[in-house]
Amino acid sequence: MSEQNTLPSFTEIHSLLAALPGPDQEAAASARARQDRLTKPQGSLGRLEELATWMATWQGRAIPELRRSRVAVFAGNHGVTAQGVSAFPTAVTKQMVANFQSGGAAVNQLCGVVDAELRVYELDLDHPTRDFTTGPAMEEEECCRAMAYGMMAVDANLHLLCLGEMGIGNTTSGSALCLALFGGEAADWVGRGTGVDQAGLARKVAAVEAGLAANPEAAGNPLEALRRLGGLELAAIVGAVLAARLARTPVVLDGFTCTAAAAVLYKVNPSLLDHCVVGHHSVEPGHARLLECIGKKPLLDFNMRLGEGSGAALAIPILRSAVACLSGMATFEDAGVSDRD
Repeated sequence: MSEQNTLPSFTEIHSLLAALPGPDQEAAASARARQDRLTKPQGSLGRLEELATWMATWQGRAIPELRRSRVAVFAGNHGVTAQGVSAFPTAVTKQMVANFQSGGAAVNQLCGVVDAELRVYELDLDHPTRDFTTGPAMEEEECCRAMAYGMMAVDANLHLLCLGEMGIGNTTSGSALCLALFGGEAADWVGRGTGVDQAGLARKVAAVEAGLAANPEAAGNPLEALRRLGGLELAAIVGAVLAARLARTPVVLDGFTCTAAAAVLYKVNPSLLDHCVVGHHSVEPGHARLLECIGKKPLLDFNMRLGEGSGAALAIPILRSAVACLSGMATFEDAGVSDRD
């Protein structure tokens, strides 16, 4: 970055994307070799073995750690709510942030159960993004500022980062992003979000269609799609995913809207989400389609659609179990157990 401009431009972000670290293949090979020597039939722990190896690969450790996890929830407001796309007013975003801060939300309870740190990041809640049905939701500088803010959610001591969001209107934004990134019809990506009725659902479809019509530059250009159709909290999620890659911190994505934000990076280069898993399969109808597009199999399917990092937090015990088996189980040699003939 230049001294005159303390924020990255999209050009500089593309340069950063090209220089991100890849998987640590030596750590991965060591983790797989240890899996094969543990006191169990090879592959008998199924996906737990895959997840432990994935953690090793992206932490760069033959035996990964999972003592310190953070759930980062980004909150922002959306101008597209002027189109009647939500069952709740935008004031609810700030009210829910206060609920997070006082410990009253679902994610607070889940973080307590799984022993994860919760941090909530507000993004200018008094100033929603512009209504993308009439033009870009954000200027490039606004989008880059939000991405830079999201990067602050990562520090060098984290073993796992779980990402979530809160923002009235953001399922509409996520649906528009998916349409721009992966095509199809607006109705393929739009769900009921906060619980809109049939008329509200029709307004959401119309808003997504209008957003693509007003922002044709979004198609085929992932970062432009983010700034034109996304939101501040979605841009922050993209920044957090990037910072986690730089810090070699594995990431758990929450549901539909969070995954839609991260999918911006997938469309730049599919390998940019290799350090990410998806915590759960949301009942938002676009999520199954999106997961297929980005080739991700969620860890859980509990018929949830809350957002706020809830599904990502629930995935922590699964990952902790995977790491515990890899690190704590005895090998055949250690236990004096006969291996296969």
